[in-house]
Amino acid sequence: MSWLHGAIAKIEADYQRSADTHLIALPLPGFAKHSIDLYLKDESTHPTGSLKHRLARSLFLYALCNGWLHEGSTVVESSSGSTAVSEAYFARLIGLPFIAVMPRETSEEKIAQITFYGGRCHLVDSSAAVYDEARALARETNGHYMDQFTYAERATDWRGNNNIAQSLFTQMARERFPIPRWVVTGAGTGGTSATLGRFVRYQRHATQVCVPDPEGSVFYEYHRSGESGLTGPGSHIEGIGRPRVEASFIRTLIDRMLVVSDVDSIAAMRLLSELLGRKVGPSTGTNFVGMLQLATEMRQRGEQGSIVSLLCDSGERYLTRYFDPNWVQQHIGDCGLAQKVLLTSLEESVQ
Repeated sequence: MSWLHGAIAKIEADYQRSADTHLIALPLPGFAKHSIDLYLKDESTHPTGSLKHRLARSLFLYALCNGWLHEGSTVVESSSGSTAVSEAYFARLIGLPFIAVMPRETSEEKIAQITFYGGRCHLVDSSAAVYDEARALARETNGHYMDQFTYAERATDWRGNNNIAQSLFTQMARERFPIPRWVVTGAGTGGTSATLGRFVRYQRHATQVCVPDPEGSVFYEYHRSGESGLTGPGSHIEGIGRPRVEASFIRTLIDRMLVVSDVDSIAAMRLLSELLGRKVGPSTGTNFVGMLQLATEMRQRGEQGSIVSLLCDSGERYLTRYFDPNWVQQHIGDCGLAQKVLLTSLEESVQ
């Protein structure tokens, strides 16, 4: 019991040392003149560099308080990288060994960060193989499989307690449209979209939740049909989209979904990086496509209001992949036309 109390105390002390993430106003004149304001909550400033820092903290506290983690336990997680980086941080914080089971195509930068925090990377050939391999490793090590894809939506206190939804709405309080018309978030586990969807209902806000889903993911079709047995190739956009329906993805909490092509995600990632003067990750590009589509529709209908989304992580994690023109050409395709179309749409909206 003393080890458990000490582990929880270390995580809570780490939280107390942390500041909240910044809410960035994204001034786009073509929308602002129609009283449509866009914002990005910058989750890249967490100690481990991504939105998944919040999830990892919640998962560790959930596992500890459920009695699933003990002194000396090996922590095992299946991940596309960012959750594993954050979990490696918390495992080191409380002195536990950590193994990340990830697709072989995970970015080199994420692998290096996991190793930096003392974690071990176990790479598999496809994103569909991570689940069984993680369970097997947990059994072999007599450890605990964290299973973010099952527990993400239930480990977070969605009513408040400084979750991302409460933080976002608190930061919006002094804006001209403090209650967003839309909150836009991608889905990997579905934990963030579930937290946002539950919070806006609990607070009785008129806000709707939109999830832009990358091509190859099954979430869009599951949201449309309710068929939970769907499988697919998975996403080329790290961190979002899945080859199967995950337990944490709660379709009834999502008001709208959009399918976003890979070339549009990368084009939007590049354009937004230019607008902000710093690199953002590819899932943020997917979010930006969703924001622009919703803003365009609002303008066409003569609606006013705000749209808020997440800057999920920094593009510095993807220099050898999504910011490498040769890699993109080989794995995604030519994004030049898509980037011109996005830029043209912004220029035309000013006229």
